[in-house]
Amino acid sequence: MAQVSNDWAPVLRSEYSKPYYRKLYDFIHTEYATRQIFPPAEDIFNAFHLTPLSRVKVVIIGQDPYHEPGQAHGLCFSVQKGVEIPPSLQNIYKELHDDIGFTIPDHGCLTHWAEQGVLLLNAVLTVRAHAAASHRNKGWEEFTDAVIRAVNEVDRPVVFMLWGGFARSKRPMLTNPKHLVLEAPHPSPLSAYRGFFGCRHFSKANQFLTENGVEPVDWKLT
Repeated sequence: MAQVSNDWAPVLRSEYSKPYYRKLYDFIHTEYATRQIFPPAEDIFNAFHLTPLSRVKVVIIGQDPYHEPGQAHGLCFSVQKGVEIPPSLQNIYKELHDDIGFTIPDHGCLTHWAEQGVLLLNAVLTVRAHAAASHRNKGWEEFTDAVIRAVNEVDRPVVFMLWGGFARSKRPMLTNPKHLVLEAPHPSPLSAYRGFFGCRHFSKANQFLTENGVEPVDWKLT
């Protein structure tokens, strides 16, 4: 489990020496050695590698990675090209289409967003194959809460998109008045019709960024 080497490194360095992280590290090391775990070990910190702290302009918070083969690659809601687009991401695409005229692509890879400054952060960064939520309460949440606090403290405007009860539970951590916090139900088929559809978070985010002199996100995926 390699450490992050870009400008996240000094922010996260103190976490690595804390007791919870040592236990987490040992647990994850054993899991990868004895079970099928997703994402691949080299992809665990993809969200940080692709989106340095200095470039974060939008944060989207998920819960834990997809747990079927070939799906997870370190970015919440995203799957590798060639993999069937999961239902929640299909609904994200539908809202994008209705909100900004987004052309729905034939893949679910969101790397283009991450490279523009959209931090696609799962609260839990690993999972056992075929076992959703199997790595919850092992320490990842404490680590990613430290990430959320670090973004909250940056001295520039950032948009937080909180979808569903779990993500919305992070709202009390977001105390910086420079930021915009958008909340909606989860895009899952079980809840999208309760207010995710029509939330217009993508256009609202870009309007806020533009008004604050920040280049908006090109949500288009080719």
